[in-house]
Amino acid sequence: MPNTNTNFWKTTKRPLVMLAPMEDVTDTAFRELVLQNTQPGNLDVIFTEFTSTDGLCHPEGRKNVAQRLVVSESERQLLKEKGVKIVAQIWGNKPEKYYEAVKFIDENYAFDGIDINMGCPVRNVVSHGSCSALIDNEPLAEEIIKATREATSLPVSVKTRIGLKKVDTERWMNFLFRQPLDGVILHGRIQKQMSEGDADWNEIAKASAIRDKVAPDVPLIGNGDVFSLDDMQERCDRYKADGVMIGRGIFKNPWMFQSNLSDIDIGKRLNTLLKHLQLYEAAWGEIRPFPILKRFFKIYISDFRGAAELRKELMETNSFEDARRVVEWAREGGMVEG
Repeated sequence: MPNTNTNFWKTTKRPLVMLAPMEDVTDTAFRELVLQNTQPGNLDVIFTEFTSTDGLCHPEGRKNVAQRLVVSESERQLLKEKGVKIVAQIWGNKPEKYYEAVKFIDENYAFDGIDINMGCPVRNVVSHGSCSALIDNEPLAEEIIKATREATSLPVSVKTRIGLKKVDTERWMNFLFRQPLDGVILHGRIQKQMSEGDADWNEIAKASAIRDKVAPDVPLIGNGDVFSLDDMQERCDRYKADGVMIGRGIFKNPWMFQSNLSDIDIGKRLNTLLKHLQLYEAAWGEIRPFPILKRFFKIYISDFRGAAELRKELMETNSFEDARRVVEWAREGGMVEG
């Protein structure tokens, strides 16, 4: 097991607060934006986007897949200033690829941990035996964890769900907590639900009770339907989790690690969007397509008079320059009344 002096799972505060890995969301630009709007102590761990072990092991695919592991120098500085750890999340279904990919990450990057994705519910991924499919394949899951552990001295965790087609918390957690893991992150939905319905935190409480019996020193992080820091504290207290991971909640309030949504005025919203445009362009230029950013427009441009019209204008833009022009026009009073 890793040296506890460098293992954030063993040394950091409780409850732990984490920002979930999300594809085409938690790149270095968005993570830096969140860090800029974080009060020190309110966020402990952030994750990369999902990184394919097969892709990292492919001589031609590596360059593209490695984009998901990029940490800009300015983000790295903020991580240090805010005391936040960063974890590389990986996925795949071949233990030998995990070993090779994790060796590559260990030797070429400066992450604080490795997380194995055993929770992504996307059907075409699951159909190939990866991510959530591993919930029903204990032998392969065990091989993957072993291969990952052998490849690195970094702490290793698993992010997963309470079941595949049905709730299977007791069997799955009894298995996972017997593996050489430093942490378990549990989403309170089964794969079949995707993001539908409510996360079942009673199952997370059940997992906590199993953990207490099987591996009392391994932290359990709950995930699902957490939308504020107050909500986080209530979930930890009520369901006996060691922390929470916030995913879609960041879309409701990207400033949640600093301010209540009611404290965010129009100027702050517009300035945050401008900053995101700047960070994204600096990080990717033309490497990543501009339209990926459009999913963020509704996050920043909402809940004020003129927001719908401004969003419509922004959705019709096709470049950083066009988007900045629309936002600057709004800031000068063209569409938005403060």
